Amino acid sequence: MRKRIIVLTAASVVALGLAGCSSGSAETTAATEAAGAEATEAAEGEAAEEAAEPAGEVANKDKPLVWYNRQPSNSSTGELDMAALSFNDNTYYVGFDANQGAELQGTMVKEYIEANIESIDRNGDGIIGYVLAIGDIGHNDSIARTRGVRSALGTGVEANGEIDSTPVGTNTDGSATIVQDGSIEVNGQTYVIRELASQEMKNSAGATWDAATAGNAINTWSASFGDSIDVVVSNNDGMGMSMFNAWSKDNGVPTFGYDANSDAVAAIAEGYGGTISQHADVQAYLTLRVLRNALDGVDIDTGIGTEDDAGNVLTDDVYVYNADERSYYALNVAVTADNYEEFLDSTVTYAPVSNQLDATAHPQKNVWLNIYNAADNFLSATYQPLLQKYDDLLNLNVDYIGGDGQTESNITNRLGNPSQYDAFAINMVKTDNAASYTALLSQ
Repeated sequence: MRKRIIVLTAASVVALGLAGCSSGSAETTAATEAAGAEATEAAEGEAAEEAAEPAGEVANKDKPLVWYNRQPSNSSTGELDMAALSFNDNTYYVGFDANQGAELQGTMVKEYIEANIESIDRNGDGIIGYVLAIGDIGHNDSIARTRGVRSALGTGVEANGEIDSTPVGTNTDGSATIVQDGSIEVNGQTYVIRELASQEMKNSAGATWDAATAGNAINTWSASFGDSIDVVVSNNDGMGMSMFNAWSKDNGVPTFGYDANSDAVAAIAEGYGGTISQHADVQAYLTLRVLRNALDGVDIDTGIGTEDDAGNVLTDDVYVYNADERSYYALNVAVTADNYEEFLDSTVTYAPVSNQLDATAHPQKNVWLNIYNAADNFLSATYQPLLQKYDDLLNLNVDYIGGDGQTESNITNRLGNPSQYDAFAINMVKTDNAASYTALLSQ
């Protein structure tokens, strides 16, 4: 910008000086016209420079922002943080329909029990006992999944109008007040369904959704409850597979997870009970597509509900948009022994939105994107590989920042120069820490 001002000022001085010498001469007129042409060329050069370097032209607080995977919300009440979701006109959230997916997981577990009732009660006591690995007690998705399982199995107890999602600890005799015994009738016989134990899988360093902690937990539970454990349920596949590999597989106990990670889907052939695909391929696309549209200045629905110039479009059976919440939600699909072969590679892009954008019409832009925990199985092994395929298709140069899963500062400290980016995609450690990021962008 400074160089442009100097050039224009010099041109203006020349023109004025020549005009003062002899305003009526042909020579002076020619010189003046030449100076004017120089000024015009300089202005055109600056315009081209502005088009080539947009990152420094827009205030950081006005740049497109997508929260993804962890929706800004109160970790105690689940209330959405609308200040964060409305940070600017180009702020949105991308995730999946947590309640629909939670209900689907609970139903999947219940239907498996019904279909295998003759063999699932390992000790024949008429009680179908299950243990539950809870990811993060303050995370909306974890809360929804815990509620979904308890609701479907009839073990949930209401608290403040919602099914209580609090870990029960141990409940071998069914006397806990956080949960209750459910029941199921199959072939004229009634069975009790009991949540024997549940806990938040949080390691000593503070990281939640911790797979190693889940593996240790199932060893402790199995030592205590033995063949009373008939089913293992987990809020995600990372913890689910840790428990499956540590104990469930060798003991023939069906284990149910969530995320449809490739290793979990493959394990269905070895006895893993099932998982839920949250359409990570659609989520990853939406995460970057919303930014692409905002950067291009086109309708936000372009390439989503409305076909773009490359033919990309989604149908309404794979996503929903809630305008009041400024949120895009991918819909979930149950993955079981009946259809798991269709989901073996979780890093394949979704075909209807896999067409390359023309770089002339959609020039490259720079995006800062973080993953709250570089060790998170779903985000690192499924979501990021998908993002890296879509960033090429959408002509986005993305910097991927991996956090430690414990502290927000481990991520925010690496957002030291937001001015070099055109847009941001943020995955918080805790859902109520959005202000840690918006404060940086508002400086």
